[in-house]
Amino acid sequence: MELTREVPKAGFEGRTLPYRVTVKLRSRFPLRYVIEDRPPLRIIPDRQLRWAGTLWSGGEASQSGELSLNTRGEYVWPDTVLRWADPFGLFWRSRWLSFSTRLEVYPGVHGLRLPELLRPLLSEGALSRTLGLDDPLSLRGARPYVPGDPPGRIHWRLSARSGELTVRELERTASSRLLVFLDTRGDEVFLESAVRLSASLVQEALSLELPISVRTPQGASPSGRTPGALQAALSLLATAQRYPPGSPLPDLALEAAGSNLIVLTQRAPTDVLKAALRARIRARRVVIVAMPEGFYLEPGESPRRQWAGLPDTVRDLERQAGVLADAGVIAYVLRGNQSILRLA
Repeated sequence: MELTREVPKAGFEGRTLPYRVTVKLRSRFPLRYVIEDRPPLRIIPDRQLRWAGTLWSGGEASQSGELSLNTRGEYVWPDTVLRWADPFGLFWRSRWLSFSTRLEVYPGVHGLRLPELLRPLLSEGALSRTLGLDDPLSLRGARPYVPGDPPGRIHWRLSARSGELTVRELERTASSRLLVFLDTRGDEVFLESAVRLSASLVQEALSLELPISVRTPQGASPSGRTPGALQAALSLLATAQRYPPGSPLPDLALEAAGSNLIVLTQRAPTDVLKAALRARIRARRVVIVAMPEGFYLEPGESPRRQWAGLPDTVRDLERQAGVLADAGVIAYVLRGNQSILRLA
């Protein structure tokens, strides 16, 4: 017997993947056969993968369709069961055929409009007219002064010549990295929402040509803007598991050096704030996004009524938001009746 499965190695939760399964049989004697090929329970084919019939010498059969990816994770499509008997079906035998296929299901993603979260902040990279830091060596032009413009940007010679305040308009330089840290010490609802948000941030950052990296208490993905870096980040999110409450967090200071760091947490305990402040010493910017209800409204969802109040740690985060902002750490509280687009 020869069995071939043609299926992509990875896909996104909530979507489908094409598949094709081909079976070839050979036998010296006539026999009856039944072949059952069962994918993992969380991966649902659009039809039952089962073949049955009578084999005289040899034959081939195939089925194709779509697989529905219901839950993120890493799955092994197990072995196939072959059962055969004499032509009259009196004496049956069975055998497991060793043929396994690995399949990764990445978290689902949704659209984002988060310019403030993803705005590049580093003084390196390619020139950009919309995002990034001002490059003092690349003058693009001059324009009239607008209240709120930094005094250091005033073009004094041109202002004296024209008789009105004029400011220099500079090019911007793009950021070199986005680091998303996922605090997995929350409930299952939070974890599923957080991995979807992380995957969406990663996709949005790569569309801006920013190298990305994802960090969880269990490990980190390598930084980069290549398809391999994207696959590594999504694989880490696909297999992310809950971390025991009270477990220590990794030191983000070294990994966040020069990065735009986004921390996703459910309850924002004290150690998260301390880790964010330590990381801020070397990071260009740190953003804490707290999701106390464990979920948020994705684009297109209707608001839900909220009955529970905020945890004490999240209330403390709101009270300390001004102090944290002075230290360069921006805090958002995203409740379960608020859209993710509220962060824009």
